[in-house]
Amino acid sequence: MLPVFASGCLGLARLRWDGRSVPIDDPIWSRWQAEGRLVQFCPEVAAGLPIPREPAEIVGGTAADVLDGTARVLGRTGTDLTDAFLRAAELGVQQIRQHRPALAVLVDRSPSCGSTTVYDGTFTGTRVPGRGLSAELLVREGVPLFTPATLADAADLVQRAETASPG
Repeated sequence: MLPVFASGCLGLARLRWDGRSVPIDDPIWSRWQAEGRLVQFCPEVAAGLPIPREPAEIVGGTAADVLDGTARVLGRTGTDLTDAFLRAAELGVQQIRQHRPALAVLVDRSPSCGSTTVYDGTFTGTRVPGRGLSAELLVREGVPLFTPATLADAADLVQRAETASPG
């Protein structure tokens, strides 16, 4: 059985920056939970950021730019959180290398886990296409990314992968 990596806040765990969770009411998710397939991980909490914590956004570029040292992750009050988010992303990669999942299901809009959209760095709620730091590193590791809205596609990929390499 191939594991599925997932953002720690998906489901019932109250790990989001605001101390809330991201509920998922989907039979695929429920099946994966029952099978013990899910490897849930919150990179921000693993890196030592508190719950609740200041909202953060990527400022001055993309996640790739942060990884290259040309953009930053800042809190709403201007606190530079770049080092914590870089550490969080590295901890996520360590988990990926340990568990070797078929894919990752990540919450969107997060400066860590955003896999299709993130906020634009102005703290105005404006979303832009892009990835968070952890998601960017997972892509670099070759891990396919999905969101809770694309669980059916994720389940198809898991099934194809398990059929291609049984046992």
